[in-house]
Amino acid sequence: MRAFVATFLALAAAPALANDTAAVLTTGGLEFVSHGEIAMEREELFISKDEIRVTYTFRNDSDQDHHLLVAFPMPDIVPNHWSPVAFPEGPADNLFAFETTFNGEPLQSTLHEYAFAAGVDRTKVLQKLGIPIVPIRQESIDAVDALDEETTADLLHLGMVVPDEFDAGEGWETHHWPFWTYRATYTWEATFPAREKVVVEHRYKPSVGGTTGVVFLSEPYEGYDSAAEYRQKYCTDDSFIAAVRKTLSNPDEPWSAPFFESWISYILTTGGNWAGGGIETFRLVVDKGDPDNLVSFCGEGVKKIGPTTFEMVKENYWPQEELDILILERQNWM
Repeated sequence: MRAFVATFLALAAAPALANDTAAVLTTGGLEFVSHGEIAMEREELFISKDEIRVTYTFRNDSDQDHHLLVAFPMPDIVPNHWSPVAFPEGPADNLFAFETTFNGEPLQSTLHEYAFAAGVDRTKVLQKLGIPIVPIRQESIDAVDALDEETTADLLHLGMVVPDEFDAGEGWETHHWPFWTYRATYTWEATFPAREKVVVEHRYKPSVGGTTGVVFLSEPYEGYDSAAEYRQKYCTDDSFIAAVRKTLSNPDEPWSAPFFESWISYILTTGGNWAGGGIETFRLVVDKGDPDNLVSFCGEGVKKIGPTTFEMVKENYWPQEELDILILERQNWM
């Protein structure tokens, strides 16, 4: 059952972001594998626009130690150079500012990075050209725009760049922007002692998508029904939509709602790769950031626990879908 969480002034009820999963490295990248003797006893997940924080308690149910490679996939970063998306701003070698501890001690993780365009891995193309792999960084933007016409045409053909034509007062200009999807996974190795528990914590900056207005109040256009998509993805029910409509400065103009949209996605389904196939106790806390913001996401038994926070607790939880969160940030100047 999919449930809606929203309140108006306090809240009603933002394609980050991932569960640990045992993994092996193969030629094609990362391949996730199940592990039948390591149980995820508890997961505490905190999600906000500013930080993702997740704490796991793992239990080795076997009589022998297990030394495992564990992978933590991050959400894809799809560049949007024409809207104010709050992408993570960590250093070049750690974009998500990812930190890991194992039983309280810092743990070194390895970053694996890939560039995809039209569903094809084009990482080697960028490496050959010497272009930085993160498409939202200024270094990548400048490197793409400086390419010669032949190389630019090749990348256009591969779907890796997109043209931008404009007149800045000196005639029409054409520039090109990076348009590949950035995909990253962190891996680390650790020993899970026999018949013991270990605690692993991750902290990182989420990748936040969004718009400069409210999309889902618009009527269907050319086969695209934003209201239907949002109902499916974020469980925006009639009460939530009615609350947003009350804020319209012009009832006939859906973009007049005083909100920006923010979207946060978190990969939950890899939590099924542990003993028992799920998470024995799962606790989710979502922070909408400001009491005047609104938030909606799909879940059961969600309750408000603070002015900006909402909680969902599940026992023997086997996640079947990813978690998508919609935050409407109220703009006081609108």
